Amino acid sequence: MKKLTLAMGILALGTTAAMAADEVRLQLKWVTQAQFGGYYVALENGYYEDEGLDVTILPGGPDIGPVQVLMGGGADVMVDWMPSALAAREQGAPVVNIAQPFKSSGMMLTCLKETGITSPDDFPGNTLGVWFFGNEYPFLSWMAHLGIPTEGGEDGVEVLKQAFNVDPLLQKQAACISTMTYNEYWQVIDAGISADDLVTFKYEDQGVATLEDGLYVLEENLEDPEFKDKMVRFVRASMKGWKWAEENPEDAAMIVLEYDETGAQTEQHQIRMMKEVAKLTAGSDGALDPADYERTVATLLAGGSDPVITAEPVGAYTLEITDAALN
Repeated sequence: MKKLTLAMGILALGTTAAMAADEVRLQLKWVTQAQFGGYYVALENGYYEDEGLDVTILPGGPDIGPVQVLMGGGADVMVDWMPSALAAREQGAPVVNIAQPFKSSGMMLTCLKETGITSPDDFPGNTLGVWFFGNEYPFLSWMAHLGIPTEGGEDGVEVLKQAFNVDPLLQKQAACISTMTYNEYWQVIDAGISADDLVTFKYEDQGVATLEDGLYVLEENLEDPEFKDKMVRFVRASMKGWKWAEENPEDAAMIVLEYDETGAQTEQHQIRMMKEVAKLTAGSDGALDPADYERTVATLLAGGSDPVITAEPVGAYTLEITDAALN
């Protein structure tokens, strides 16, 4: 009887602990894939559970705007690119960066070599594929930096609103398209185009890289000590997941595949993606580097008559969460 009573007591304690776990809803910027590997690793390896958190990861997609989900109360924290987040903040959405797992940008333009494009000086007169829905901001800033109009003409570029695929390049509707180092570039390769037949321009190499895949919350929520404590634990567990994913990219990719409910992802693609993403998170402990932030802001402000943001942001990030999480 004592053993039974003890067992029931332990079970009750376990149930109470489970019920006491703080819920966190994370809205991803895109669909389930290795781009978000660190979060799935933290979930699968129990890092969130160890921090007393019950985390739900919400996949994104072409019809899902992370800022809108966050503003509507559908998530507690979101993954977004800083250009999109800062533009949203200027337009009235009080989003704040609380952590920056990605140190480097994976964005680039991938061009067919047969077009004769060998440098950005060759862009004018060509059609370039560009993602929109907030993803266009880095491109527009880059063109403004180069002094290249985006309304077409001999001295400008024709902007093709690119869907989230590589068809415009394969079908030769555009000389160059937007790609990520860890995803669409490899889709082009897998479609049968040799790397020798391509020319790539990484935003990092062009000096116009902006921060990607940061963690953002609503400013008003940071006034709540309980919410802040929850985010400290969430960031700490997430970064533990990211570092594990960097060191174990193949295993991390397999974890991501377990959470892909669509069945659309392949093992080869996710392993390759995780290895490339690891290069972008390398060097980050999760804390936003103010120098990287200033570079991003400067790039976005340098838009001539049509900048992405029109004024220096105020209160757009805080180091308070990562200071507590990492120390």
